[in-house]
Amino acid sequence: MDFSIFFAGTAGSIPTPRRGLPALLLRRGGDRILFDCGEGTQRQLVSSVGLSDLSEVFLTHFHADHWLGLPGLLKTFDLRGRERPLAIHGPAGLRELLALSLRAAGRVRFELELVELAPGDVLVRAGYRIAAVGVAHRIAALGYVVFEDQRPGVFDPAAAARLGLTPGPEFGRVQHGETVRGIRPDQVMGPSRPGRKLAISGDTLPSEALRLAAHQADVLIHEATFAEEERERAGQTGHSTAAQAAEVARAAEVRMLALTHFSTRYPVGLLRGEAQAVFPQTVTPRDFDTIEIPFPERGDPSLLRWDGEAGRRQAPANGLAESSSARDVSPTSQPAMPPAS
Repeated sequence: MDFSIFFAGTAGSIPTPRRGLPALLLRRGGDRILFDCGEGTQRQLVSSVGLSDLSEVFLTHFHADHWLGLPGLLKTFDLRGRERPLAIHGPAGLRELLALSLRAAGRVRFELELVELAPGDVLVRAGYRIAAVGVAHRIAALGYVVFEDQRPGVFDPAAAARLGLTPGPEFGRVQHGETVRGIRPDQVMGPSRPGRKLAISGDTLPSEALRLAAHQADVLIHEATFAEEERERAGQTGHSTAAQAAEVARAAEVRMLALTHFSTRYPVGLLRGEAQAVFPQTVTPRDFDTIEIPFPERGDPSLLRWDGEAGRRQAPANGLAESSSARDVSPTSQPAMPPAS
């Protein structure tokens, strides 16, 4: 089953010609889950992978750059005739926020399930779970960890045959947990294997809670609003530097760190360099890039670059050989403003 994260917006606070405001689309099987919905998110999706019928929405916090695109997105779904309910999750205050925004934008005819989450809440889905993690921003904020259920171990057909099972239906039954003619699954199956794991920081200072929750994640997506020269400013505004994000990734023993929430004040190559000096397995996705997360035995997570004409193309095998192209440099016409969130 596929498990990937699509970067619909990677800017922080201020959009640029090449980066939209924060939005991540998780694709797992038929599920489409949106994390944050900055202004212009639906346009970003329409311009790339298409505006799919979302399964759920999760907001990390209520600074405008992380949710202002949601009312318009909901109205579009309404105009397209959506009928099935849509669950929207976020910190305390979500219901009041949506009531006010839809009072201005107009009501929708499909049902909205508004779910206010607290740190430690875990939502059970088919084959995976989504956990809310308390992080440290200037207002109430959550990170999220998506982790799959453990998978059965590898079936050993030679052991099954030695124990007297007949190839065919009996092999299938014991693989699905049945005891067949006295032969138990644990006699022919290897140890359980972990599923895949994705952690999303939202806006935050370096967070011990997130570090623990992201332990050995396949991918950690962490904000990197500031360069190291402004570490003090990052602390004052409830954000992280790229190097601090890398320190979290290293301590959490993740397989890949993806930086996001880039400020217009820095070339992205500068932030990438500072992070890779601490945690070499760091990538800096651009808008419309994808990270695909295979099962561990099938290889490492890979960053797929978006090509506007040809679609996606795979980056170098380690996903780290990235050039500081024009797309990675903040436009000089943009003022270097402090982040609003």
